[in-house]
Amino acid sequence: MSLTFDFIGIVTRDLAASLAFYRTLGLDLAEGLESEPHVEVELPSGVRIGWDPIETIHSFDPEYAFPTGDHRVAFGFQAADAAEVDATHARLVAAGHPSRVDPWDAPWGQRYATVLDPDGNAIDLYAPLAVAAD
Repeated sequence: MSLTFDFIGIVTRDLAASLAFYRTLGLDLAEGLESEPHVEVELPSGVRIGWDPIETIHSFDPEYAFPTGDHRVAFGFQAADAAEVDATHARLVAAGHPSRVDPWDAPWGQRYATVLDPDGNAIDLYAPLAVAAD
């Protein structure tokens, strides 16, 4: 038997806010899905990402309790360049999403920042730093 990684699921307290956030990051999510019991989209890589309102989870797992504390998972979005990391970070923070790590030049060669989505998941934004010509 061989398993294939196929799906990432996000449990959300506010489906509309979560979908709006991920649309801002460029995910192709149709309008009008905000009251659905489950939403998913296939990414260019073939992996699917989906959202379930907490009510949907409670329909088959009534004991489920939304986790608390720091983020439990991180999702990474690669930008074309450092300027796009900075601009995306600024746009999300201006929209009211908390910055976890402000943009910085990481020693591993990336412009890097982290914001939190509406459910407290870490969203890493990164791009390769330009290599200086010798």
